[in-house]
Parts: sequence; structure tokens; C-alpha cells
Amino acid sequence: MEKAKVYYSDLRAKPGLNLLQKLQRLVRAAGLDTIDMQDKFVAIKIHFGEPGNLSYLRPNYAKALADVIKAQGGRPFLTDCNTLYVGRRKHALEHIEAAYENGFTPFSTGCQVIIADGLKGTDEALVPVAGGEYVKEAKIGRAIMDADVVISLNHFKGHEATGFGGAIKNLGMGSGSRAGKMEQHSSGKPQVDQELCRGCHACAKDCAQGAISFNEANKASIDQGRCVGCGRCLGRCNFDAISCPSDAASKLLNYRIAEYAKAVVDGRPNFHINLVMDVSPNCDCHSENDAPIIPDVGMFASFDPVALDQACADACNNMPVLADSQLADNLATPGFCACGDHFTDSAPVTHWQSALEHGEKIGLGTREYELVKV
Repeated sequence: MEKAKVYYSDLRAKPGLNLLQKLQRLVRAAGLDTIDMQDKFVAIKIHFGEPGNLSYLRPNYAKALADVIKAQGGRPFLTDCNTLYVGRRKHALEHIEAAYENGFTPFSTGCQVIIADGLKGTDEALVPVAGGEYVKEAKIGRAIMDADVVISLNHFKGHEATGFGGAIKNLGMGSGSRAGKMEQHSSGKPQVDQELCRGCHACAKDCAQGAISFNEANKASIDQGRCVGCGRCLGRCNFDAISCPSDAASKLLNYRIAEYAKAVVDGRPNFHINLVMDVSPNCDCHSENDAPIIPDVGMFASFDPVALDQACADACNNMPVLADSQLADNLATPGFCACGDHFTDSAPVTHWQSALEHGEKIGLGTREYELVKV
């Protein structure tokens, strides 16, 4: 496979050319304007940020991208899927409120917010994964699969489970329905916290396997032998009584994420943008953000999500470590075994390379790239 082109722009802004204009110039140079968008629904897959976190991408960048899409005749919308964990984005009402609170409104971005997997995270499309080894049929938020074009606008940062979060993580994990996220995160099956269970029996109505029963106190439990791990009960429970252990090892998690990402982009136009700034050590799903581990790097864009993430990881590893960060603390810890990779040294149990290696193996893209400065 020949090298993929990854386009790069730094974050210098002189009078007459601001960062939003530089982003628009970058995506056009990278070929976004070659995609036929006339009267097409264009999903901008983004992370709205958990309220309390301030490292997520500013909505101004989303508007700049949406303006380019509309200039090409497209009909953009901002989208994400509901979260698996308990927070303020686990169902569509709170998710939209969180997006609005963080500035992603139709008035500020020029396009609507659509939560792709519906009110409770159960509106999903079952998408075959061509070449999938760990996932045969991905559970993707239906609105994302209904789109004609998919564009990922990603905050490139560290991640406590995958090493870093970029295009592949935003596409794969982010586009999964709640059940899809469970499939990626867990090697096990859902379980019930009986202290939170209200005995409403709603979960049992959605269980096709008859795996949910109730004790004398009217508290639910799940028969792990009958359960097939479909995750429908997760979206059905309104009281956060059903959860799933996040016990998949980093490599297995990354393999599944790569296969979900392939399900999202296969067979339709797609384009990807990574903004490498405010490189916090953890996901924007946290309701806080720690200090950046490295200085800001720049903006990157490509048709190839694997090459894009590889280029960004390489650029980050060429940056100095910032003092008073999680990475600096780890490196200063007596006996810490540093490997020379910023993301692995920041979160030592992770293995970010596995997502890119597997993505290349299954045809999601290539790790070989040519960097083009814009």
C-alpha cells in the first residue's frame, strides 16, 4: 500500500489569518472539497465533552468545518452516541443539554445536534465488519449510518485505556451505541446493582433470552449463562442499576475499536481531522481535565484515519514533556520504567500501537504516510 498523505498546519496565527481560517484552508488542501456533498447528509462525528471538562474542542472549530461543508452544498449535523458509564451523556436529553452547555448549539455552530443512537442509546444499526476478527457485526448509532458522508473532528489527547484518543477512537468507540460500547469495553456481561434497582421490570421486557429474574425483594439479577451480552438492558434501565465491567485489556479494546471504526467508514466518503492541542492525559469523557502532558502541536487532516493517528502520535512523541503533568510525574517517580513513548509513559498499562496495527491489518488504512505542510 502506498503512503497516505497527511496534511499539517501549525498553530501560528498572524494578523489576517486566524486559526479557524487555517483549519478551513487545511481541510480544503487535504481534499475535503473533492467529496460530492450536494444535498448530502454529512455527519460530523465529534465529542461534546463531559461538563466540567475544559479540554474538549471549542465549538468554533465545528462551525468552521460546517461552513465549508455547507459551501459545498452539504447538510452537516454534529453527532455522537450516548455513553456507557453514568454521567451527563448517557441518554439523549442530558447529552444534548451537555452539548449545549459546552457551546455546541445550532446558533453557535450553524448545524443541529443529533444523538446518533437515540433517546436511550438503543437506536442502532447492525453493520457487518469486513475482515473483522473480534467483531462480526458492529452496533453503530443509526443516525451515523444514515449519513451519506462521515467526517470525524477529533481532539487528539491521551487516554487511560487506549493510550490516546484520535480519529480511530472517535469513530469506533464514539460511534458505538451503548450496547456497542459494552461490546468493545468488556470481556464480560452486564450486572445489576440491586441497591439501585427499583423493580420496574423494564429490563426484563427487553431481554430476548429470559436472562433477567427478580428475587423476593423485587430486585433484578442477570443469569450470566443465558445472557448473550446484547446490552439492551443497559439502555432500558432509567436508574443506572445495570452496568458492565470495563475489563477488556488495552490491546483487545483497541482491536475492537479499530473494527468498529472500519464498520463506520466502509462504503461511503469519509474524511478525518485531528486537532492536537490541550493534550490532556485522559479522555474528554472525564468531568475534569488534567494539565496537558506536552505543548500544543497543530492541526492534521487526511482521508486515512490510520495514517492520521500515526502522524499525530509521531509528532507528539517529538515534543518535550511539560512539567507538572501526569507524564512528568510518572517520569520523576523513583523506579519508573520509562519506554520513551509519551502516551505509554503517561498511561503504562496501555498499548496504542495495537489499534493502528490492527487497523492496517483489516484495511482501515496504512501507517505509512507523507506529511504535507500547509
